[in-house]
Amino acid sequence: MLFFQQDCIEGARAHLADDSVDLIITDPPYGIEGDQLHRHYNRDESFVLDGYVEVPKSEYPEFSRQWIREAERVLKPGGAMYIVSGYTNLIHILNALAETSLKEVNHLIWKFNFGVYTKKKYISSHYHILYYVKPGAEPTFNTFCRFSDTEKNDDNGGGLNYQDREDVWTINREYKPGKIKNKNELPTQLLSKIIQYSSHEGDLVCDFFLGSFSTAKVAIGLGRRACGFEKSPIAFAHQIQEMAHVVPGEMLEQLRKPPENQYFNQGKPLTDDERAVIIRRYAELRQSGKTKKAAIEILGIEMGRGPWSLARIINLNG
Repeated sequence: MLFFQQDCIEGARAHLADDSVDLIITDPPYGIEGDQLHRHYNRDESFVLDGYVEVPKSEYPEFSRQWIREAERVLKPGGAMYIVSGYTNLIHILNALAETSLKEVNHLIWKFNFGVYTKKKYISSHYHILYYVKPGAEPTFNTFCRFSDTEKNDDNGGGLNYQDREDVWTINREYKPGKIKNKNELPTQLLSKIIQYSSHEGDLVCDFFLGSFSTAKVAIGLGRRACGFEKSPIAFAHQIQEMAHVVPGEMLEQLRKPPENQYFNQGKPLTDDERAVIIRRYAELRQSGKTKKAAIEILGIEMGRGPWSLARIINLNG
């Protein structure tokens, strides 16, 4: 574990080698006087740690360029970065990313369980998560780490894997009444999802703005290594003590273990013989009284192929 009570730009230059980090997940300061938000939003911050380090709005564009340039440098080829951002300074983060070689994969929306109440405009209750990768190698993306290819949602019959990988995530914030905490903490459920999809056990996960050390705690709990930087001496001193209680790999047993995938032939070339079997078997299933949807689902399991490829073959053959 490599944690430093230091500005992330200086710290990365001093402590992280080129192409050394597998995954970056970070939640930079929002540049909206975050240290003063409780005055506007009637927040009870009696258990919130002092010392939040904000970035002046005038400095935000250059600040974003510098830390994102360091993030690009330390990421391994094929490494991924997820940046959590509000809307106000999102343009500066996007502009900084556009000046790098990093490639956008998804612009995710994280919908949370409450926003700040307003009367004269719509209530903002989401954050942006920018998912980028560094070119040069195949990125890690564990497509079936949480749900297999055939699992269905009992409520609507939709594919659980498909729904889990949609680009709008509804994940509630975590409430910690009576516990010491930082101003902004990413929920364990959100961090776990990112780490499962975009890293392997033993990979190095970095957070340029540690804050509550949530990213580091979840990464280590999931059997990864962790490093990062936190400028606030108050937050760092408190959270580094908390890190002593984190047990490596302690969250792995809690993870949902999906069943084996059923579409074992998905992506493989289709032979003429297999095409003939699909057409013949589909006709048999329909003659036995199965609906088109049911027949394709049965064929999917029997042939090890996804429903879209089977439907295309069936539709082409009338």
